Amino acid sequence: MKFLCPEIITDHTNFWQHSKLKIILYWTIVVLCLLGFLSPPMALFIGIVMAQVGHPYAKLNSKLTSTLLQISVVGLGFGMNLTSAINSGKEGIIFTIISIFGTLLLGFGLGQIMKIEKKTSFLVSAGTAICGGSAIAAVSPVIKANEQQISAALGTVFILNAIALFIFPIIGHHFELSQHQFGLWSAIAIHDTSSVVGAASNYGAEALQVATTVKLARALWIIPVAYLATLLFKNKDSKAKIPYFIGYFILALIANTYVPFVQKVSPYIVDAAKIGLTLTLFLIGTSLSRKVIRAVGVKPLFQGVILWITISIAALYVVINLSS
Repeated sequence: MKFLCPEIITDHTNFWQHSKLKIILYWTIVVLCLLGFLSPPMALFIGIVMAQVGHPYAKLNSKLTSTLLQISVVGLGFGMNLTSAINSGKEGIIFTIISIFGTLLLGFGLGQIMKIEKKTSFLVSAGTAICGGSAIAAVSPVIKANEQQISAALGTVFILNAIALFIFPIIGHHFELSQHQFGLWSAIAIHDTSSVVGAASNYGAEALQVATTVKLARALWIIPVAYLATLLFKNKDSKAKIPYFIGYFILALIANTYVPFVQKVSPYIVDAAKIGLTLTLFLIGTSLSRKVIRAVGVKPLFQGVILWITISIAALYVVINLSS
């Protein structure tokens, strides 16, 4: 066999050598994330680069990313105080309501004008309005979206999340936003919880607390928006995936506020959660392959960009003027 088909054996060997190299590279980056050598933006960037080379565990990526993000967010709750969290949530609730339904209405209008497929347009709008990939995953079964529609919406959100993680801290420093202002702005204007927390953690501890609290309060709006989707798409038998992990985040907040023992170990839990978040962003980056980017399409991406820029500018204006 060796003498009859040497080219087949050579190709087979090269394939396994290439796959082995990707696996070694993947686990090397994972270890660097776990040891704290990579910042969240750097981890995301390396993940995007690796996505172009090939992800050795692509089939497991979505489930692992979702689980790790939820665990990391709950861990961050151990670094927060309940009273401060409630105050932050109260401050952002009015603008949260206005921005969510304003974004959904603008998204509907853009979808009509640009003649974007209805379900794709709604998923992009819901992802921008609430909490990115989590909202899309929750609403998709309600409207019975197919794989192509979900991929287009997720691709749009992930691309813009990646950009936001890099440019939001730069814009925040340019406008000399306080940590509180930046936390509020990023929670409203950045889609996904992972990128919100990643951007805010680079800005400061107070920014991280405000951003995480406001974003998770915003995520609860998945439930009424999913109900709205059942009316719009007339799928009353479908159910949304409720983000139950938010309840664990609240329990972590309460424990850190009132339980002395928990307060002693909280700093270590928060450090581990931040490492988990960095690893999450690396995994999110590995999902942004050329195939995913091509699947988005020009119109949904353009719709997503317009919605994102609109809500970002509006939120920045409000945040600056509320405190002035």
